[in-house]
Amino acid sequence: MHATLTPAARYDVFNGDADGICALHQLRLVRPADDAVLVTGVKRDIALLRQVPAGARHVVVLDISLDANTPELRRVLDGGATVDYYDHHAADDAFPHPGLRLHWDPTPDVCTSILVDRRLGGRYRRWAVVGAFGDNLMGVASTLARGAGVRERDAAALAQLGQVINYNAYGDCVADLHVAPAALYRALAPYADPLQFIADSEEYRLLCAGYHDDCARLQALRPHWERNGGAVYLLPDAPWARRISGVLANRLAVQHPGASFAILGERADGSYMVSVRSGMPGAYSACDLCRRFETGGGRMAAAGINRLPGARLDHFIDEFRQHFELEGMACQAG
Repeated sequence: MHATLTPAARYDVFNGDADGICALHQLRLVRPADDAVLVTGVKRDIALLRQVPAGARHVVVLDISLDANTPELRRVLDGGATVDYYDHHAADDAFPHPGLRLHWDPTPDVCTSILVDRRLGGRYRRWAVVGAFGDNLMGVASTLARGAGVRERDAAALAQLGQVINYNAYGDCVADLHVAPAALYRALAPYADPLQFIADSEEYRLLCAGYHDDCARLQALRPHWERNGGAVYLLPDAPWARRISGVLANRLAVQHPGASFAILGERADGSYMVSVRSGMPGAYSACDLCRRFETGGGRMAAAGINRLPGARLDHFIDEFRQHFELEGMACQAG
């Protein structure tokens, strides 16, 4: 007969990308909780509250969609937990509850690290800058860095740190990643200054080496479909392609302002994982497009579909074309 395990009191539930990790890090620098159980995973593993057992007392949730976790959030709250929820993704299903403190802002120039930075009054702003750079908010991150007195050279280092932490989160499973997100969080947890983490960390050097190796493979990549103002890319079923998909999407968004892109990574079963970037999120929401498909969601500027059946590829491209009003002759997009 097995003994019944008593659940831990505290749980930190966070997206395994740069924004989720940096948001949690800021909070825990101010309010340490060494006894908290870490619940995280690859970037697309967002239904994380199902891993929080009954009996949890204090739960912090960062950078995962409330809409993707609504039933489990109700379960945790109704079990007596208090929940601090920080996010910038879709929250159409948000509901009032005495145990819920929701910090939410879906505007395109906000990420979860910025929400936490606001809450903490900018106390660890350099880590918010890292999270914002990782979330591809280049202009916002640069403005935050200047306001915090960060020199241009140091801001470039923070940008690279954000990019490689974010890059590390992309994959079908943790085995695709260079460093498991929970392990990466623990590696940076002792550092109040991200520049010191850059100087000291073997994990950082490992991520930079992997990032440069994978980026080199993008040189030969060409669009599968393109029109004026947008393009669709197909990536093969390979770990390097899964790791680099977010980098490609963000790079295209920066290189081609106003254009929209979809990156489809093939899975072993013939389906696709989809990332969409909207060049004009105020007029054409990436989330609105992706939510037309099962397992789709996200935010206005960047959204995705966790599993698009291979048979629906042409349908997705047609929906993409119509949603972003892409007509005319094909053009080189990347």
